[in-house]
Amino acid sequence: MDSNERKPAEGTAQPPPPPPVQPPPRPPGIAGLSTPYRVVAALALGAVAVAACSHLALVFLHVAPANTVSREHARTIDGWIYPEFEQNWKLFAPNPLQQNIAVEVRAQVRTGGGDLITTGWRDLSAEDGAEIRHSLLPSHTEQNELRRAWDFFTGSHDADNKPSGERGELSEEYLRRIAMDRIGPDHRDGHVLRIQLRSVTRAVPAPEWSTETTDTQTYYRELPWWTV
Repeated sequence: MDSNERKPAEGTAQPPPPPPVQPPPRPPGIAGLSTPYRVVAALALGAVAVAACSHLALVFLHVAPANTVSREHARTIDGWIYPEFEQNWKLFAPNPLQQNIAVEVRAQVRTGGGDLITTGWRDLSAEDGAEIRHSLLPSHTEQNELRRAWDFFTGSHDADNKPSGERGELSEEYLRRIAMDRIGPDHRDGHVLRIQLRSVTRAVPAPEWSTETTDTQTYYRELPWWTV
């Protein structure tokens, strides 16, 4: 042994070897793939997303009420839906109305001077709409009372406005009370003798880009004069 070298003392521990260098952990998911595989995975996910959205859109048009888009692309929709994806349900029950129906009223009033006058038609539905528009918390009465009363009346009367049973008479009384509650405060200086109601129905026109033709003529349904 060289005199310059020292023999390690007996019982002295040797330093442990350095730990092996570990590669950095691979990120989870797509980020951990190589660039070519990330491109393939992104294209596959994009194709799945487009297919899912297209399927949902076609099913929605199939179960939704008939509209301009569904009528124009009916062949494409049916070709995708039938027979594998046939649906036996509809989105709305009943379907939303495609008409604007306004309820109007006029009255015969005996003034304080003894004159008998007939007022002009007053649009009660427009007044409700003005109260609802831009209101964050519109009342249930303004939204539904008049509309439901008119539906109640038309559902319990025939085309000649003749009531069918007790429900017909009840609907007349209900509608009469609503109308008097609206117009009564305007005629406190006189006496309301009779009132008459009517509906004004206009179909919602088709959009400008559609080739569909819609009868937008205004139709009236006048009820007989009711004594109050």
